[in-house]
Amino acid sequence: MHTIALDSDGKVWTFGCNDEGALGRPTSGEKDEGTPRTVALPSKAVAIAAGDSHSAALLDNGDVYAWGAFRDSHGSMGLVVRGREGKACKEPVKVDIGETGVGIASGGDHLVILSSSGAVYTMGCGEQGQLGRLSQRSASRDARQGFSALLAPMKVTLKGGARRVWAGYHATVALDANNDKLFAWGLNNYGQLGITGEKRKTAIYAPTECDAFTAIQTGWSEVACGQHHSLALDSAGQVYAIGRCEYGRLGLGDRAGDAETPEPVPKLQSKKCISIATGTSNSFAVADSGEVFSWGMGSEGQLGTGSSSDAAEPTPAPTAPAGAVPIAVAAGGQHTVLLLEDPSAQKEDSPAPEQETSEQKAEELTEEDEEEKAEPEVEKKKPRGRGKKQQQEDEVSSTSAGPPASTPASAPQKVNGDEKKDTAMEVDETDKPQEKKEEMNTEETEPEKVEQDVEMKEASKPETTDTSSQDTDSDTKSQETEPSDEQPNETADNTELNGETVESSSKAEQLIPTPNPLTTTA
Repeated sequence: MHTIALDSDGKVWTFGCNDEGALGRPTSGEKDEGTPRTVALPSKAVAIAAGDSHSAALLDNGDVYAWGAFRDSHGSMGLVVRGREGKACKEPVKVDIGETGVGIASGGDHLVILSSSGAVYTMGCGEQGQLGRLSQRSASRDARQGFSALLAPMKVTLKGGARRVWAGYHATVALDANNDKLFAWGLNNYGQLGITGEKRKTAIYAPTECDAFTAIQTGWSEVACGQHHSLALDSAGQVYAIGRCEYGRLGLGDRAGDAETPEPVPKLQSKKCISIATGTSNSFAVADSGEVFSWGMGSEGQLGTGSSSDAAEPTPAPTAPAGAVPIAVAAGGQHTVLLLEDPSAQKEDSPAPEQETSEQKAEELTEEDEEEKAEPEVEKKKPRGRGKKQQQEDEVSSTSAGPPASTPASAPQKVNGDEKKDTAMEVDETDKPQEKKEEMNTEETEPEKVEQDVEMKEASKPETTDTSSQDTDSDTKSQETEPSDEQPNETADNTELNGETVESSSKAEQLIPTPNPLTTTA
């Protein structure tokens, strides 16, 4: 029962229950636990994930850090291996996969890492097959390899690799890098993974194609898995539900039977949704209109409708404050968190273009005054026309167009690789004035002649306007989405988001979207 959030500066904030170090920071009591505070990380974070008693962050250099502990049917498993036992970590520790990470996802008690090569790594509890790399006999702490096979991140055999990963309470889902099909492994006791026919089993211990989703013949942009049900968002913004229907978690209305194949949620078919989430037994969706819908179990008020009753169909949830736009939702077992964007705040943070232009003009006038005071001999060595002032205009023109387009980090987009360095365009060498070797008469160097030349040059100089301030908003947005390559600060409270993510040309990073900057757990 904790929440983790990622701000635009790359800082990670946590609050809620701190059992076994899930917050990643020391706390002195319930009041301290309930106050959002930052987690100390080596550099800026670009993606976050949370499970029941653990949390994780993907940093801008591709490293993954985790803290807290995993649990299985015997209790706490710890997070890392110490000797032959597992040990919880109350502060972030590095999870080494031997290559660059580009995406992360957390189930209830397992962690999934996507690498730049498209490889999928898992660690944590594997009792329901959610690790995808161990047999039923080997997925227990009592097996021969014990904790070392569970708590050390190891690669899942997935032909062709993956470009997206998601994790449910007891399951993992991956989007194949080659054919965009969904593959899943883990608990499937209500058919919630969309694996049917002869391959359907209570627990799936190896990656298996989700044939029920493949049959729909659409592109999938997001998947969310609850305890016994799943939601999927297609590329057109339509929401599908599958699995157990109890408490109305599927949003298909009052019905007696479960959904064995993905079915469109009727009340959302006229909407274009941009975000989905699932709690243990409830579901949520955010539409591009800014509407938020919730359905399923509401006994703890987690539907946000002002009622503790269950809802069998999507129900509009009121949002506040007025004018704020919902952009993402995250759900735990007993609580829900909604991320809002305040347009007025962004407008206040953006500097006024007119003011910046005026300041730039003042600087240019000062430079012109200094040129007028230069010795006359300088003038006879340069041809009239393009001088220092004109070179400055060329540099302004080359940088005011904003940063070059970057490849989404995840995605990805909001976890979220594929960034390119944001460098200003250089002035072409052919634009620089060339020195001319000319024979000059000594009479032309007389003071009267030089002063006349200076006056004519000043009269011919065009006035310039610096337009670089017009790109302030786009530069600011670029900084908020691009992590830094600069030397990281030691604490997360003193970071700036002005760099880039780790570069890669792999398939895994081509469709990774900007990760959800908010996640919560039971």
